[in-house]
Amino acid sequence: MLEHDCPVIEDPDFLLAALERANDAVVIVDSDLRVSHFNAAAELVWGLNRTEVLGRHVGCLGLEDLQQHSAPVSGETSGDDAFRTRSSEITIKRKDGSRVRAALSLSRVEAGGRTSTIAYVRDITAEADRRARSALLSEVADRTNRAVVVTDPDRRIVYVNAAFAGMFGYTPEEATGRQLRELIAGRHTDPETLARLRRCIDEENGGEEEVLAYDKNGDEIWVSANVKAFRNARGQVKYMFALLTDITETRQLRSLQQLIMNALADEIPLTDIADRLCRRVEEIAPDVVSSLLHIDTAGLIHPLGGPSLPEDYSRALDGVAIGPDIGSCGSAAYYGEAVLAQDIDTDPRWQPFKTRPLEVGLRACWSTPIKGKDGRVIGTFAFYFRECRPPSRWHQRIVDACVHLGALAIERKEARAQIARLAYYDTLTGLPNRARLRDMIAEAVQACPAGGHVALAFLDVDNFKDVNDTLGHSAGDELLVEFAQRLRAQIQPGDLLGRLGGDEFVIVLPNRDASEASTVASRITEAVSTPLPIGTRQVPMSASIGISIYPDNADDIDTLIQQADAAMYKAKRAGRSTYRFFSADMDRLAEQRLAHSAALRSAIANDALKLHYQPQIRTSDGAIHGVEALARWHDPVLGEVSPAKFIPLAEECGLIEQIGLWSVREACRQMAEWRKAGLDIPCVSVNLSPINFQNVNLASVVAGILADHGLPAEVLMLEITEGVFLNERSVAIETMNALRKQGVGLSLDDFGTGYSSLSRLAHLPIRELKIDRSFMRDVESDPTARAIVTTVIRVGQSLQLTVVAEGVETDGQRDLLAELGCDVVQGFLYARALSPPAFGRWLLDHSATRAGAMLRRVGRSLARPPAGFSPHDAQAGAGSHQAGVANTI
Repeated sequence: MLEHDCPVIEDPDFLLAALERANDAVVIVDSDLRVSHFNAAAELVWGLNRTEVLGRHVGCLGLEDLQQHSAPVSGETSGDDAFRTRSSEITIKRKDGSRVRAALSLSRVEAGGRTSTIAYVRDITAEADRRARSALLSEVADRTNRAVVVTDPDRRIVYVNAAFAGMFGYTPEEATGRQLRELIAGRHTDPETLARLRRCIDEENGGEEEVLAYDKNGDEIWVSANVKAFRNARGQVKYMFALLTDITETRQLRSLQQLIMNALADEIPLTDIADRLCRRVEEIAPDVVSSLLHIDTAGLIHPLGGPSLPEDYSRALDGVAIGPDIGSCGSAAYYGEAVLAQDIDTDPRWQPFKTRPLEVGLRACWSTPIKGKDGRVIGTFAFYFRECRPPSRWHQRIVDACVHLGALAIERKEARAQIARLAYYDTLTGLPNRARLRDMIAEAVQACPAGGHVALAFLDVDNFKDVNDTLGHSAGDELLVEFAQRLRAQIQPGDLLGRLGGDEFVIVLPNRDASEASTVASRITEAVSTPLPIGTRQVPMSASIGISIYPDNADDIDTLIQQADAAMYKAKRAGRSTYRFFSADMDRLAEQRLAHSAALRSAIANDALKLHYQPQIRTSDGAIHGVEALARWHDPVLGEVSPAKFIPLAEECGLIEQIGLWSVREACRQMAEWRKAGLDIPCVSVNLSPINFQNVNLASVVAGILADHGLPAEVLMLEITEGVFLNERSVAIETMNALRKQGVGLSLDDFGTGYSSLSRLAHLPIRELKIDRSFMRDVESDPTARAIVTTVIRVGQSLQLTVVAEGVETDGQRDLLAELGCDVVQGFLYARALSPPAFGRWLLDHSATRAGAMLRRVGRSLARPPAGFSPHDAQAGAGSHQAGVANTI
């Protein structure tokens, strides 16, 4: 409220004339609140002619409360020479409906015994709008998460918003009047970046740069600074405006993550990824030296990346065991939590290791453990500082990101190592497999000095099939594991041991002649002859061994293996549990193999091969899902010949394609016969060789076989191995697509034992995955086996494929697989491969068992009928259900 004295007016006419010329609107109201004067300016403000207002109550101007505005203040005298003026803001509604914001000042005047009130009104609409916009802009600036700074031409701060205070820790009062650089620049702020910003302001009115800034506590903040200059009409800088965005996480860390994720996608080696990670970290945190270490399953340290550390220091860490007093990294890995050595020189954990870091100016070390998905510490990520100090908030954010990225990279390395083990090492015994053995033999031959020898021993477990057939595959696996362990115990460190597959093993003896190889073979024969306890039985064990010598017998790998194989067969014929060397007379063995080939050809031609059928059972309800057809050969002379023997022989002799097509025809014939007899078997699976899929006519041949037997394509499932598509031959893939298009199912057999199928699986026209039996033995007790099985099941679920597990022999295995979501199981738990008549009997028994269990469940449910359900209804329902079950059987 404004107060002033007003002189006594001696000449009213003069006063009214002066008021008429005033720029502000003037309204005089008498004591009855009627308008007695309304000047020209008032006409403009209200949009009314004075003739419309004079003599009327002041309420017509929207000033109904004028009386209270003009009321005397408590204690105010009412003399002619004293009065008070009051000011306020009002909104005036004009005649045309528009509104005007106005400043109102009221004065009371007494003259000639009459009291009048003078209202001075000034249009402040534009000013009010400016104030409102200014308040709105200030509120918006305070609500944004970007720091806003306004400086004068001398770069002294005249305004900061609330976000500036939140980002840098300075209140507006602390910031106002100070230089912006003085507040946010620090030790590692790049002066060149600041100079570029100044040049942009001077030359181009503004620019944008990324710069490392510091808050009030000295913590680093990466900001994107967008700076603009506001100039007056003469082009002089009047104000400078800076918009500062915190890009610490959104820009720098995302770029770091993108760098590493791209490297992972490009299959870059882990050491290169670690080097890139450390270098990028040191770019965004110039005050640190970074290091990435791998901790193996034995708890040993292996440097991966540390480009700014001395090479000799990193090499010295390789192979060191983690522990409670092994620097920052070894201790962090040991305890599984971050460890800070703020002063390497005095920290007791660093005493054996401190010399080299101190020599290069590293004074402190902060290490954080990297953990895998299973919680195991698989690495560490460390920051070294050049001064004794703790990490900052920015350092913590970087490490949080790097620990995650390091875990991805290290776990990928371990996963690839596991894949390599699956590809080149036998999952049951851990020995090198057939693929790796060839490389090992080649290396031994290449390293053989002039005049030296390499002995190659081919071992076959005697009577192994009998163990599998009588005691089951788990007993057979146990025997193979023990056999491998006994072999390991008999060879020297430089010798090489591997498993070809099945019950066949190979030992490579570098720098051994025939005499020395004979000694080793004798020792092995004796060592493996001790019976093996399996359950309550003492299972006899022995091996037949064949030996060939490089270069005496042959100078190429394939011939050496063939010769040792031939010598092994000679040992078999000699009564087993012995060894024989290859000799020229073993050519007769080749003749014998020719005879076996002839016998196999004859068996195929005369329909002497038979198919046996192993049931596949759904885990959800125990119903039959299908059967797998497995070839069997009984020769009048050779007796029972294992598929492990005659299938490879068929491949060598070029007969495998015929056996595959015969199997499809015979399986379809049998399915048609079963259906005619009333046996409901949903599907039959038949194994085909990769060679079958090189036949461009395979799809049409299969379609013809199905048509001949009146079967829908859906009843046939063809099992393939990854060898079908390993070389990505277009013929094989086109054949698979043609089969799938006509409705024939494709099942990927032995999934999980290879590695190339993972990258192609999503693109293959398959309907089913089969988990290899080798994973079943330890699936209940071995976390690794369980993890692999779980992964295969999840892969199948994600691709909407049926997952079938082979080799299931116990209730525990079946229950675990069901819990994991495996759809179908097959194995000795239900039945071995059976002849068609035996399978028919088994199916009836299985169906009857299921029907009995179902009736018992129905009976239990009928024992408690729902309200309103009569006993007659219950009997009728049960009879109907029994009839349905009988029809199913």
